Amino acid sequence: MSKTGNDKVSFSKYGKTFQEKLAFIILDDRVFADRMVEVLNVEFLEYKYLQTFVEKIFQYKKKYGSQPSHETMKTIIKSGLEDLNEALQKQIRDYYVRVLSNINILESAEYIKETALDFCRKQKLREAMLKSSTLLQKCSFDEISVLINDALKAGADADFGYDYIKDFEKRFEFSGRDTITTGWQKMDEITGGGAGRGELGVVIAPTGVGKSMVLVHLGATALKAGMTVVHYTLELKDTVIANRYDSCITGIPLNDLMDRKDEIRDYLKDIDGTLIVKEYPTKTATTNTIRAHLEKLKQQGIVPDMIIVDYADLLRTLSTRREKREELESIYEELRAIMMENKVAGWTASQTNRTGLQAEIITMQSISEAFNKCFVADLIFSVSRTTEDKQKNGGRIYIAKNRNGQDGLVFSIFMDTSNIDIKVLSRYEPDESPKPTLSQEEQQKFMLDKYKKLMKGMNP
Repeated sequence: MSKTGNDKVSFSKYGKTFQEKLAFIILDDRVFADRMVEVLNVEFLEYKYLQTFVEKIFQYKKKYGSQPSHETMKTIIKSGLEDLNEALQKQIRDYYVRVLSNINILESAEYIKETALDFCRKQKLREAMLKSSTLLQKCSFDEISVLINDALKAGADADFGYDYIKDFEKRFEFSGRDTITTGWQKMDEITGGGAGRGELGVVIAPTGVGKSMVLVHLGATALKAGMTVVHYTLELKDTVIANRYDSCITGIPLNDLMDRKDEIRDYLKDIDGTLIVKEYPTKTATTNTIRAHLEKLKQQGIVPDMIIVDYADLLRTLSTRREKREELESIYEELRAIMMENKVAGWTASQTNRTGLQAEIITMQSISEAFNKCFVADLIFSVSRTTEDKQKNGGRIYIAKNRNGQDGLVFSIFMDTSNIDIKVLSRYEPDESPKPTLSQEEQQKFMLDKYKKLMKGMNP
C-alpha cells in the first residue's frame, strides 16, 4: 500500500497521470463506477480537484440512480461548483477540458481499472480485518463473518450488461464514429467519413489488379493526415512496400525513385505521421503475432491509428480447422477483434477466384474460398480492371457491403499503378452499370432460355 506523509493510504505511487485517467474512467464507464463506489475512498486520490470530481459523480449516482453522461458532467462543472473556492473550480474545469481533448485518455484503461480495484478492495478488506480483531475479543463470530463477507463482495464484478434504467443517459449521448478518411471524397460520403476505429474494411480484387496498391493509398492518406500507420506485409518485402509509399506520397513513378532519392527525402520532411512496415513470410504470422508486435510498439510509445494487413488470407490460423473456409472465417474474426481492442481503423485485402479475372464488376460471389469471411467486415469494396481498363488507367469500384451507408453502388476509377495514383470518379448511372459476370450455372440457364425462345419462334 502507499501512504502519504500523514500516514494516509493513497494512489501516490501510481502517479498523477494514473489518477487523472482513473477519475475520467469512473465517469466514462458505468459498470466500473458501480464497483468503485463500493470500495473507493476519494481521499485515496492525492489531488483535491480529482477528489471533488469523483465525489460529484458519486453524488449524482446516489441521487438519480444512474450514471451521469459527459453532457451532464459539463453542466455540473459549469454551474454546480459554486460552493467551492474559485481556484478549485478552475482546476476541475481545466482538468475536464484537458482529458476530453486527450485522444489517448483511455489508453491502458483495463490496467488502470484492474489496478485501482485491486488496491481499493484490499484496503476494504484490511479495514474489515482490523474491525474483526476487536469483535474477536467479544466472540462476535457472526458479526465477523458478515463483515468479512461484505468486504469480499464489495467491488466485485457486477456487469450484467446494459442497464435500461441506470444507463439511461448513455443512449442519448452523441456517439459519432471516429473515422479516418480514405482520401476519396465520394467514398467518405457514403461511409460516413471513411474507416471507423474498431472497424475492418476489405478490398477485393483478383491477382494483378492492384489490391496491395489500394492498401498503400489508404495508408498513405492516413500518414499524410498525421496518423500512425502499421502496415503488415505477408507477400512483398518491407522495402518494396516503403517504395510504394514513396511513390504514392510524392507522385514520383516507381521506376524513377532510385534517381530522385534526395527529392523524396525533402518531401517526407513535411510528413507528420508515422509509418511502420513489418514483414512476415507468408503463412508464418498469426493474429497473435500481430498482437505481440503491437504490444512491443506501444511499449516504445508507438500507438497506431490504422493497421493494414496485406493480406489476411496469407495469415496462419491459430487452430487447424476441417475446411479452409472455416480457417479464413476465423482469421477475419480475429483480425476485426484486434481493430476493436486497439481502437484503430483496419484494412486488409482478399483475392477473388478465377471468375473475377475479367469481370467488369466483382461481387462477393467472386471471393475465393470463403464467402462467410466477409460477414465480419464493416466495409467491402471490389476493384475490377479488365485488360482494356489497364491500358486506359481505368476500372471500377463496387461497394459490396457498407454498414454505415448505402451499398450496391458502382464508381469508375482512375488508377495509374506506375505511381500509385488512384482516384474515385463519377458514379455509374443504372442504365450504364456493367452487369456482374454470370456464374457457370447462370450462363447455362441463360443459354437454355435463349435456345427455348429461339426454338419457339421457329415453330409455327
